[in-house]
Amino acid sequence: MTINKKTKIIIASVGVVVVTVVVILYLSVWRWDTVTYTTNDFSDDYVSFDDPACNVAGVDLHGELRTYVTEDDSVYDFASAEYILSDLEYAVDLENVEAILIEIDSYGGSPVASEELANFIKTIDKPVIAMVREAGASGAYWVASSADKIFASEISDIGGIGVTMSYVDYSKSNIEQGFTWNSLSTGKYKDAGSMDKPLTREERSLFERDLRVIHEKFIKEVATNRGMTVEAVTALADGSTVLGGTAKELGLIDEIGSYKEVEDYIEKEYGFKPEVCF
Repeated sequence: MTINKKTKIIIASVGVVVVTVVVILYLSVWRWDTVTYTTNDFSDDYVSFDDPACNVAGVDLHGELRTYVTEDDSVYDFASAEYILSDLEYAVDLENVEAILIEIDSYGGSPVASEELANFIKTIDKPVIAMVREAGASGAYWVASSADKIFASEISDIGGIGVTMSYVDYSKSNIEQGFTWNSLSTGKYKDAGSMDKPLTREERSLFERDLRVIHEKFIKEVATNRGMTVEAVTALADGSTVLGGTAKELGLIDEIGSYKEVEDYIEKEYGFKPEVCF
């Protein structure tokens, strides 16, 4: 069979496209594998948890906390309780790991994800140190409060003990644009909270009821974790954050410091020089 010039050009073009797609897919997979773990001031090179050189397992809680994230979510914007729990469980079972460091930089997220992580951390029979960088607020603070020791910068955002489910109501804008809301649902409150309809007084009452329940649980958990009275935490639980220096005065954190101070603390308190791997 004779292949004319036009056919050769088409075949060549298809070949280029196929090669390009393969290269992109390869780089995508490679990048996903390599960004999952990072290094910090503690280590110049990546070291696996099960490497004998590693005696402190470093686990990141960065970004918005969720129960899980999908491949469509940026690994830089979200923290997955599913992944974090997996890392913690793995570290706990390793004989070479003597302590766990949780590096926190998050303004919180899912209450359930926060509860799952905090509950598991409290079962760990190895020292767990939380180190807050920019922020350890809301659900992220719930997690931090379950650690044996909390470090933070003097100007970190700490606390944020409150719960929100606020959202934008587009119903007036829809009317102005000529859109009509048609409610087709079974159950009186099934479409409560839809952004395309006004919130009724009864619906607001239901949501506020749930918010109070979660808020009260949040307060009790922090009080238990930090050895504070419920009344003392309630007085702080207005949803606002405080800077690290004030947080220490209020009992929300233990020490002002970053990597160096955490390293010194581990060596002094537990008698070994920390080699942290993330």
